[in-house]
Amino acid sequence: MTQLPELPNPASPEAEQPQHWLEGILDILREAVEGGTPSEGTAFLDGTAADGTGNNGLLATLDTLSAAQASQSLHGTSIAGHTRHTALHMDVMVRWERDGDRGPFHWKESFLPAEVTDEEWDELRIRLRGAYDALCAFTRTQKDQDITGDATGGLTGGVAHVAYHLGAIRQMVKGLD
Repeated sequence: MTQLPELPNPASPEAEQPQHWLEGILDILREAVEGGTPSEGTAFLDGTAADGTGNNGLLATLDTLSAAQASQSLHGTSIAGHTRHTALHMDVMVRWERDGDRGPFHWKESFLPAEVTDEEWDELRIRLRGAYDALCAFTRTQKDQDITGDATGGLTGGVAHVAYHLGAIRQMVKGLD
């Protein structure tokens, strides 16, 4: 008789639990915003080297730019505008789900002002990081809630939105003077 391998006891600390579905979606958001973990595979961005170079996430991309670069008009908008809009979108996701805030939201105006000073550029990147952190924190409070199409659709749509703006910004960087 063939001996079957012993399965780990699900109650033991070494038993690997499946990742919660929200954490899987947050992994993709984290890659878009923070970039890949150094020397590890990525889902859609080029990998980050062991020394941290080659990080193509949103925050790292923005940190390479001056306020003057972020303020340049390219195709009718600026990187600063995309950054402001992306921060607002993440803020709205939390306000929508947590507070029931249904707006109105002024999406076109969220790209303005297109130009920023050095101080405003620093503040805008801090605002983006804060909106991202708040979205991740709020999302983790939802782990014990029922899985619904609204929850999965809203969060995956939000991740797609951030990834879209990351791609737009990375293309705009190529056109900077």
